[in-house]
Amino acid sequence: MNVRQLDISRRTIAVAAALIGTVSLVIGAHAALNMRALDAAKAVTTDQITGSIGQTSRLALVIGNGHYPDASAPLTQSINDARALSSSLRKSGFDVDMVEDATKDDMVRAVNRLKSRIKRDTVVMLFFGGFGVQAGRESYMLPVDAVIWKESDVRRHGVSIEGVLEMMKEQGAKAKLVVVDASRRNPYERRFRSYSHGLAPINAPDNALILSSASPGKVADDGKGEHSVLVGELLGNLNAQSGSAEAVFNKTRVAISRASEGGQVPTVSSSLLEDVQFDQAGG
Repeated sequence: MNVRQLDISRRTIAVAAALIGTVSLVIGAHAALNMRALDAAKAVTTDQITGSIGQTSRLALVIGNGHYPDASAPLTQSINDARALSSSLRKSGFDVDMVEDATKDDMVRAVNRLKSRIKRDTVVMLFFGGFGVQAGRESYMLPVDAVIWKESDVRRHGVSIEGVLEMMKEQGAKAKLVVVDASRRNPYERRFRSYSHGLAPINAPDNALILSSASPGKVADDGKGEHSVLVGELLGNLNAQSGSAEAVFNKTRVAISRASEGGQVPTVSSSLLEDVQFDQAGG
């Protein structure tokens, strides 16, 4: 090999090395960009997850049952109540699962959905509008496909309010709110000897607030408005952004008692240890 050929070979090697270096820099820069893009994607995903967790810190199960085959007429107010209350609760930051004309299977599935989403910091609310019956010392929400002829049928076909409250407690809910509008005269009266009017007292477990449409063992008339007496007054107080849940429930109780001159006295039971606010800015 002569000097000229050697010089050309050296230049060729130098050019190749320069090209390899350039390609390596380009690959490195591309990899760095990809890493930054991946990190950014992770950050967005984390923000989305964090936001999702925050949005589910308030959960509500709203059940409105109106079309019972054994009833002489549908409970149209129960459906209206469920829809209006769901809308109001969503404005207060609740993630609402609303079920209309629920069968027993529908109600069990809805309760299980609620159970799966409750976390330690969750405020949980249950609303039931429809027919309710007490059996023994418990109060039961009745699905639209309930077949009730004796007290054991109530336990078999109904869903225990106390049972749902106990589930909330076991799941570690931060606070438990319950509104029961089911103290109605129903088509199952007098079908079994041990029947009692209205609902049994609903015991509030730790950190719970319960509003029922009438005193234990009493029944309440629906009236002729778009909403039941209880929910109509409750919606007014919710829409007024009245502050704490306990204040809203108590104002509702007092207003109905005064308007009916003691004929209908809702019951409020509280063991709340949390200051639960119905407006989004509250806790």
